[in-house]
Amino acid sequence: MSLKKYTGQDLMDLGCEQGPVVGELLSEINAASYTREEIIALIRQRSPAPLLPLLAEPAPCQYNITANDEIEAENVEAVKATMAKVLRTPCVVEGAVMPDACPAGPPGTIPVGGVVAARDAIIPGMHSADICCSLMATVFDDAKPLDVLNAAHKATHFGPGGREQYRALQLPESLAEKVDELTYPGLRDIARFHLGTQGDGNHFVFVGTRESDGRTVLVTHHGSRGLGARLYKAGVKIAQRFRKQLSPETYKANAWIPFDTEEGRQYWQALQVVREWTHCNHEKLHDLTVESTAATPRDRLWNEHNFVFREQTDNGNLFWHAKGATPIHNDFLPDTAGVQIVPLNMAEPVLFVKGQRNASNRGFAPHGAGRNMSRTRHKKRMAERSINDIFQQETAGLDVRFYSGNTDISELPSAYKNADSVVQDMQAYNLAEVVDRVLPFGSIMAGDWQNGISWKELRVEKRAAKHRDKRHARRTARQQLNLRDAEE
Repeated sequence: MSLKKYTGQDLMDLGCEQGPVVGELLSEINAASYTREEIIALIRQRSPAPLLPLLAEPAPCQYNITANDEIEAENVEAVKATMAKVLRTPCVVEGAVMPDACPAGPPGTIPVGGVVAARDAIIPGMHSADICCSLMATVFDDAKPLDVLNAAHKATHFGPGGREQYRALQLPESLAEKVDELTYPGLRDIARFHLGTQGDGNHFVFVGTRESDGRTVLVTHHGSRGLGARLYKAGVKIAQRFRKQLSPETYKANAWIPFDTEEGRQYWQALQVVREWTHCNHEKLHDLTVESTAATPRDRLWNEHNFVFREQTDNGNLFWHAKGATPIHNDFLPDTAGVQIVPLNMAEPVLFVKGQRNASNRGFAPHGAGRNMSRTRHKKRMAERSINDIFQQETAGLDVRFYSGNTDISELPSAYKNADSVVQDMQAYNLAEVVDRVLPFGSIMAGDWQNGISWKELRVEKRAAKHRDKRHARRTARQQLNLRDAEE
């Protein structure tokens, strides 16, 4: 029997609509032994919650961004327009915008550089498919930049799909067990095959020297690859189901999963596993580089963006969604040393920053230099110049490499905001303090691996990569099984 006798008011306080269903549920609940969570689940099944309208006015937002020219002004206005829609989501409490902000989709989609706090709700669209995109830095005692860059080039893998079989890496057993326990489809195999890969887009390897002491530093930037993308896809489906039940007016991009549901708790736990996998992915590449150079690592830092951070308050849980924003609030950083990594572009230093939570930053700093326009628009602006001329001018004096062999001008410095203006905004709005800089020596990115590939060929390649992932996963599983049998 339930320890507590519930009243009709108790059920309505838990979300039950007034009416005959209250009496029906009271009879059932008081005649059995249910937990509070089970009672809430029953209420949702029998008594659909009242529809939640969009907020009449956008939730408050702190804008930490200025415009220095017409293009930047256009970008800021677009950011404000889409944030005005984001901030009317019923579960949203407040927001903030970082200096590197730029729109990232149709109106109503959180912009890159956007931070949004939601009450007892996780919004998959606000961490995006590249869950836990993050940076790791290893500081060396006795390594030369060129040796580290060459070693990292051999260690890493950019582009679609996973690593070749002979270069495959082993997922730690404890982490493999956590992945295998997740209930979402397709995670087990992809977590193994994509280990040690960095994908494409703005992901990179960066090597430079620390300004304070001249030591060589390796920095990697990538997210959770196919593992995160598949979890995101599953999360979006769950969120859409709740959106139709709770708030059909809410933009699809802002659909949320209530945390006080089984789905919410499971999704939160899955996010933590993806975070651990991504940290491991960085470490694998850094460790391989260290082994190849035989150098001595002195220190290692890491921090994520494109993630969700939980804050427990007297009024429930606040979930801070950071789409391209770097956490600096200690409560958000269970495994960092207090110094965070903020890259700008391949020709500018990587910043090491520190900060305290305040009314402006809300616990976050920029995650980079950001863009003022889309990749496509930037390419059109540069169309009158040859790719080689642009590359030579913008990377002069640097060892810049593209893994695919094809230069991607949408990742060259001119594609990004002015780095100095981002740093100036960071100082003007008291977001974070720069405590050191890594001066650039060279970098590696995926490059334009789709160059010269028709949409039909691209579709075939993506399917082939998917099948290679599956074949490799089956081979790996057989090898692990044979190894266990041999050990027994």
